[in-house]
Amino acid sequence: MSDSQTTQDVSAVIIDALIVKHQHQPGALLPLLHAIQDALGYVPESAYVPISKALSLSVAEVHGVVTFYHHFRTHKPGRHIMQICRAESCQAMGSEALEAHAKKCLNVDYHQTTADGAITLEPVYCLGNCALSPSVMMDNEIYGRVSLAELDALITEAKVSEVKA
Repeated sequence: MSDSQTTQDVSAVIIDALIVKHQHQPGALLPLLHAIQDALGYVPESAYVPISKALSLSVAEVHGVVTFYHHFRTHKPGRHIMQICRAESCQAMGSEALEAHAKKCLNVDYHQTTADGAITLEPVYCLGNCALSPSVMMDNEIYGRVSLAELDALITEAKVSEVKA
């Protein structure tokens, strides 16, 4: 059995267990999708059919919810997640320059992962850190008043931690 097949089998077992755990709670779809993403790092399209059957929804309804919310990923992310805030306060304080710089340095666009699999770049529409705009979140840690040099340092730190691991 190949490594990818083993990973798919493990993912299916995890998804099935989470479906069983959540399927009878009211409004189960969003908590279930969050649980799957928390466990796997994304919501694979292969999960749509078992979710739809368990919750008596169409596959299109499940797909629609996953793709409507920017939080959900449909592909495996990089080992580090960098999110740049795109809310008005951050834009007014220079997040567009951070965004352009990150895309250029990482050679990716939003929702893409660097070729080495180290960093996935994602937009986020408010980190709740408006007083310290512009803000960036790296691996669930929020950084405020981020300059281009500080963004470079975050990228370097993520890549250096890859080498040490």
